Amino acid sequence: MTRLMRTTVLLALLAGAVSLPSLAQTTPQPDITTQREADRTVEEYRVNGRLYAIRVIPRSGKAYYLYDASGDGNFERRESAQVPVPDWVRKE
Repeated sequence: MTRLMRTTVLLALLAGAVSLPSLAQTTPQPDITTQREADRTVEEYRVNGRLYAIRVIPRSGKAYYLYDASGDGNFERRESAQVPVPDWVRKE
């Protein structure tokens, strides 16, 4: 490999390494509001003031989420350990 090629490869690698952190997006932390009721606990998840998920924790039974994946106000039930912050919430 010639010196010019090595220099070009090294510069390309350095340029890529510098731009990688700018590509990484941090996951926003939601604001969680908790309401305790006699038969369940309800947690509302918001980012930028937008409600995207509701976690329902019944006194007896398995916890589940109501999740708005597209921002249209239709919440679908999801039985999972967690739900991601959807892209529509991240946009301001």
